[in-house]
Order: sequence, then structure tokens, then C-alpha cells
Amino acid sequence: MQTILRINGREARLDHDPRITLLDALRERLGLTGTKKGCDQGQCGACTVLIDGRRVLSCFSLVAAVEGEVTTIEGLSGEDGPLHPMQQAFLDRDAYQCGYCTPGQIMSAIACVTEGHAGSPDEIREYMSGNLCRCAAYPKIVEAVQQAAPHMRGETA
Repeated sequence: MQTILRINGREARLDHDPRITLLDALRERLGLTGTKKGCDQGQCGACTVLIDGRRVLSCFSLVAAVEGEVTTIEGLSGEDGPLHPMQQAFLDRDAYQCGYCTPGQIMSAIACVTEGHAGSPDEIREYMSGNLCRCAAYPKIVEAVQQAAPHMRGETA
């Protein structure tokens, strides 16, 4: 099967088995290894990417069914450009420990803000509950979302 995907602003042509997941295509076929393979069962959130700005578990998404612009952690900022406000907030707030879940956490956190779920710490925790962190950096992740939210919404400090 042949599919053309739009990933991080670029077109990617894939010849693939119809059963290949977006996660496996990103990592194994396209070399975009920032998206992590955790449980491979849709329970940990490590594989979270954005499709047209909405969070998606890439281990549950078949390439053949993907419609829209895919954004991975690699697509958030240019090689020489500034970090995305959420990436910067994760650094500023030390919202990572081992770092394995961080790409999925950041992608979910971006969707948390853009989908309007960052109104309170409780709301952030609820929305982010699908992303597991074995190191328990959850309080810092909430702080990072709170820090980045005004910048992402275009609010001035």
C-alpha cells in the first residue's frame, strides 16, 4: 500500500503494509524517533503526537487511516529556532526526570492548552492523566503547562 502523509510540514511517501501503525512508521521508516514506544497498547501516552492539533496515540493509529497534518516532537521548533513555549516550560520547571515520557507529555500538554483544558491544576491533571510518568514528575508537569499556557494563548505577562 502507498500513502502520502504530511508530517512536520513536509510530505512523506510510504510504501507499507496496511497494518503498520503511525508509531512504527514514524520511528522505523521515517527516522523520527522522538515519539516513544512505551506500552504499545495505548495506555501510557509515550507515543502521543498531534494530528491537526489534536492529540492522538500513534500506537493505535494505522498509517492508512491518518488524515491531516501530523506533528511530532521534532516538528515543534526549527533546528536553529527557539523552543516551543511548552518545551521551554518543561525545561524551566524541570518537568522531566528520565525523559522517556517527555515527548508524549509535551505533545499532550500542547493539546491540553489548545483544546481549552488548562484552566486549573485539577483540570490539567485530569486532561494529562492519560500520560504516565514512572518518575512521578506530575507536579512539575502541571507547573510547566501553567507557565506555557499564557504564551501559547498569546496573552501578555
